[in-house]
Amino acid sequence: MSAPISAPFRILCIHGYRQNGSTFREKTGALRKLLKKQVELVYIDAPHRVPGEGAGQKEGEQEIAGGEEDPRGWWFSDVQAKSFDAGQECEASLGLEESVEAVRQAVQGLGPFDGILGFSQGAALVAMLCALQEQGKEPQFKFRFAILVAGFRSACAQHGKLYEAPALSLPSLHVFGQTDRVIPEAKSQALLSRFNCPQVLTHPGGHFVPAASAHRQIYLDFLKKLQNEGEME
Repeated sequence: MSAPISAPFRILCIHGYRQNGSTFREKTGALRKLLKKQVELVYIDAPHRVPGEGAGQKEGEQEIAGGEEDPRGWWFSDVQAKSFDAGQECEASLGLEESVEAVRQAVQGLGPFDGILGFSQGAALVAMLCALQEQGKEPQFKFRFAILVAGFRSACAQHGKLYEAPALSLPSLHVFGQTDRVIPEAKSQALLSRFNCPQVLTHPGGHFVPAASAHRQIYLDFLKKLQNEGEME
């Protein structure tokens, strides 16, 4: 049993599809301000550049990242078009292995990290990274908690083994908007069963990382529990 974590918590941040580390940092400025005494957020880029603008970018994050330079993704559900749609069922994806390697390199070069935070496609990736960690397939991953914002299960059959029982023991906070049109609330709720005793923060908004003063206590309660309990690996 390890000692409780001390603030500030170092958290690796995994951006959404068609974002990059820099744009995600800008989008989470309110969260950084809200939790500035409790967390240090470290941002990285996905390894894959998203080709083109607009056409074929199906997840819908152009509402958030549209017009920004260097849009990136963690994997493509359409191998031929190199595009991504969270609801697209496919037998095989393109690029997940390189993304796992990118996180591995970040842990080596920028770590250690106490936890990991992901948004949208990044949150879906975080769920898979947590599975790899608990399955013992990525010994360098030692994340003690995960925060998943607008997360979902990958619809790619190739990733199915990462959703097999048992439920993940890693402490997790799941955040989703009740009016999210990109990743509907039901998709995020479906991911809850993959985690043991998941905590939830819902908000009335859409596809973004909420950081209003009303949400601060929920984030703080989650982090405080991690500090006070020696229940992590």
